[in-house]
Amino acid sequence: MPTGACGINCDVCGLTNLGLCSTCGPGTSQEARKKAAAQERLLGAPCPILACAMERRIAYCSRDCERFPCDRFRAGPYPFSDSYLDMNDRRRREIPEDRAPSGEEIKVPPEYWDELEKRNMDIVCGNALAKPYPPKGMLLPVMGEYLLIDLQDRSVFRQGDGKWETMKSPLLELLCLVYLLNVGPEPLRGEMISVQELKCAHFFQGPHELRTSHLVRRYGRDVEGFRKAAELVGGESLELADAAYRFMAFPKIPLYYLLWEGDEEFPPRMNILFDRSIEAHLAADAIWGVVNMVSRSLISAHERP
Repeated sequence: MPTGACGINCDVCGLTNLGLCSTCGPGTSQEARKKAAAQERLLGAPCPILACAMERRIAYCSRDCERFPCDRFRAGPYPFSDSYLDMNDRRRREIPEDRAPSGEEIKVPPEYWDELEKRNMDIVCGNALAKPYPPKGMLLPVMGEYLLIDLQDRSVFRQGDGKWETMKSPLLELLCLVYLLNVGPEPLRGEMISVQELKCAHFFQGPHELRTSHLVRRYGRDVEGFRKAAELVGGESLELADAAYRFMAFPKIPLYYLLWEGDEEFPPRMNILFDRSIEAHLAADAIWGVVNMVSRSLISAHERP
């Protein structure tokens, strides 16, 4: 493969086209092993970036390594400038805004708060497996932590540094309200099903397709990184696939993420499964939103302090 672990595309390099240099290839490739051996023989040591990628079984540093850009790139003088690395580091720490499938900004209809205020809180909490928190509202378990659903301020808060801090996520707020307004008394069935087995399976096509490609790019050749991220966001390990975790997005909405690691013969893949009861509580668009919420948490988990 023409692109090296560091990110240089040798297909467009004049030295390669002139036959003066060969590609390093991804860190998981046979080309990488050959290149490292040649560097050892001719230079006394392999490129530290290539050696690290090979040791950690990372194909491409920028795409697959949570440590990028690390000190091996900073030590330079190549392949990238400090300005490029600073930009990369800064943009990786920025959290993108929540968006609907159409690309539009997600907004929470005030009518949802109106409707929740009218409901019997004991029944809502009983169905949702939440805890009453008078006079504010209720405490709802979401991804391993309790969030305050504040009916007085019409906001969602999380506990931080001994006080409640506002959660600035329209998607999270919307999903909390949709869950509380629609969850019924039906318990979990304990049967995992795929998206194709849902009655609303036809919904998950085109812009509503369950997106796993970004997870595969990030963790497809980094199972340990996936395990670390999953545990940071409250996942429960399962003895399935090469790595699998259950995430309690909401008390009655578990999601199951199954990762098969790629190798030189087979590409990596990620499957997302649901409990058979999910359609008793959420419509298709809400299921799509919950999957995006959990997947986004997994992608950004390595940025947590």
